[in-house]
Formats: sequence, structure tokens, C-alpha cells
Amino acid sequence: MSVSPKKHLGQHFLKDLSVAQRIADLLSGEGYVQLLEIGPGTGVLTQYLIDKPWRLTALDLDRESIQYLNQHYSEDKLSVRYGDVLKEDFKEMFGQEPFAIVGNFPYNISSQIVFKTLEWRHQIPEFCGMFQKEVAQRICANPGSKTYGILSVLTQAFYTAEYLFTVPPGVFHPPPKVDSGVLRLRRHGDIELPCDETLFFKVVKTSFQQRRKTLRNSLKIFNISQKLKEDSIFARRPEQLSVAEFITLTQKMESDGISTHS
Repeated sequence: MSVSPKKHLGQHFLKDLSVAQRIADLLSGEGYVQLLEIGPGTGVLTQYLIDKPWRLTALDLDRESIQYLNQHYSEDKLSVRYGDVLKEDFKEMFGQEPFAIVGNFPYNISSQIVFKTLEWRHQIPEFCGMFQKEVAQRICANPGSKTYGILSVLTQAFYTAEYLFTVPPGVFHPPPKVDSGVLRLRRHGDIELPCDETLFFKVVKTSFQQRRKTLRNSLKIFNISQKLKEDSIFARRPEQLSVAEFITLTQKMESDGISTHS
């Protein structure tokens, strides 16, 4: 049987075997034996993951793809599941075990997959795959760049983010209208932030909602004391702050009596 790409699922099937091999070889296998491939499609990447020393689970919303994979791979090599990654309870799939994520991700949900990874960061030591180039660059952006934002700060608070290589539209069927980019995330050794993590997330998201304003203006909803507002950090714009400085900012606000209920 053949599998046709479906527009409503954002499918662009990778057809370049060398790119698939490259992505598979980026995974270190350190700290996990379970691997989740999201959106396997016709198994172009799957075939290079299957002989690696981990237990591979493929998750897809396309029943045609699932049927295709079940026909081509034995159950002892590959566990194929029907499901929406954004709604999956990973505990049902992996229990308490650590697992890595890999895939040629549907562009329409790629940012949401990263946010879900951050929610499950205690179980996900590594993450690797293909995004729309612009999104991959945003995740890996440095302070001061126009693309540096919420995704950059929140991801880099817990993972080292590396933009690895660019992939042209022609290696996909059908070709997307944009270039793609492959990135890898490797979790930091210590992922406990020295501040209230819920407040940290809220501060980062609120700051960038009005990214052209200074923090003094964009964080007004927190009712910051007049004394704290005079701190020089509040005269800066969010894209000027590193992850470490966002942590410091959160600590200063905590010391000012601000909590997530503020």
C-alpha cells in the first residue's frame, strides 16, 4: 500500500534517505532506552531508528501510516500507536521511564510539541528533529536577536539548544513552501530553577507579549513595588535578557512578595 500525505495533518513526507540517516545519528542514547517518534509517516526516518539500541514507539494520527508501518515492521521491533501527541499522557506510554523524542514534526503543531516537552522535561533528556526553519531558529536564538522570544527562553532554561542544519523543500513530498531546520535539545544536568518555576514561566510569557516595551511597562500586571521598579533591570526590554537574567528577575520579584497569584 502507499500512503498519501494529508494536508489537514500538516504532512510533508521526507524522501531523502541521507537526511533521515543524519537525524537518526544525532541521538546519543544517553540516559534513556525508550524513544518516541512523532509523525513517522511512511517510516523513512523509522528505518534508521529501528536497529538502534532502544525501544521505539511511533505515534501518528494518520491511520493509513499506522497500517503501513504495521505491514512493514514487526511488533518486536516497533510499537505503533494511534494518537495525538498533544493529548497523550506519556505516563501511559512510558510510566516513569525516561524517553527521547524524535521526528519530522508537523509544522502546524511543532511549537506546541516543544511546550509539551517542557512540561515533561523531567522524563525527556533529549529531543531531536525537523521544524520549519524559522521555528527551529527561534528555539535556538540568542538574546538580542529579533527571533529571541518565549520559546527560546523557556526551552533554553532547561535544555541546550543546537540548530544543526538546514533542509531544502525539495527533499519532501509534497515540498513545503519554506526551508526546514533540524535541531537537537539536550537537557541540562540540573533542571531545577533557583526560583519559582511557575512565576518564571508567567514572567517570560508576559514580558514578550509586549516585546517592544520595557519590563517596567510590560510587567505592570504584577503590581511591582515602586522600589523594585527602580531596579535597572526593569529599564530593559525582554529580548535583551539572557535566561540567567530572567531567573534573576523572577527572584527579585519573589523577594518583592510577588507570586503567581499576584
